[in-house]
Amino acid sequence: MITIWHNPRCSKSRTALALLEERGVKPTCVKYLETPPTEREIRHVLSLLGVSAIDLLRRGEATFKELNLSSDTPEDELVSAMANHSILIERPVIFSATKAVIGRPPENALTLS
Repeated sequence: MITIWHNPRCSKSRTALALLEERGVKPTCVKYLETPPTEREIRHVLSLLGVSAIDLLRRGEATFKELNLSSDTPEDELVSAMANHSILIERPVIFSATKAVIGRPPENALTLS
């Protein structure tokens, strides 16, 4: 089963979803801005991605600056910020039980299907 943390207003997210669907994959769509992931879910996806929290953050978001976050911010604080302000999570994130990718470029999604 494949899950996508999806933002329908994001062209990259829409394209990644369309690419999966064109190949017959019916991912579980989680509109993460409406249903934010928990800290535990974020940590799980980070482990599947094999990256640190800073690599999953949208550093250009106003919220990133407002919260005074940086690459020097402790990992726990970054994860907490993403759980409390899901707009900070890079999109889309596509994952299976054993692997995850960030859909930038959207074609990255195809590595899971």
